[in-house]
Amino acid sequence: MSWIFDQAPNVACIADRSIMDGRPVLTVAHYEDDHSWAFLDGSLFDPADALVVAMSEVVDRHPDLAEVADLPSGWSATRIAKGQPWLRLKDE
Repeated sequence: MSWIFDQAPNVACIADRSIMDGRPVLTVAHYEDDHSWAFLDGSLFDPADALVVAMSEVVDRHPDLAEVADLPSGWSATRIAKGQPWLRLKDE
């Protein structure tokens, strides 16, 4: 797969420890201020479980994230389970 995100593969992002351990990504945030990304498991976020990793590390583990690679900065996307459609919302 060619790289389709707006940040390079080696750019740092935030990831829940659980998604790096195999849980599905159910929430994605693309921040407006610095165009950074966060990939979360959809549960209540605990900063103690946050990892700073290269975007490619997350996308390699979760290739279905290609579905949200075009998410504009300042938007978030959520889904109820892996394989379900993403709901995209502009952040306030």
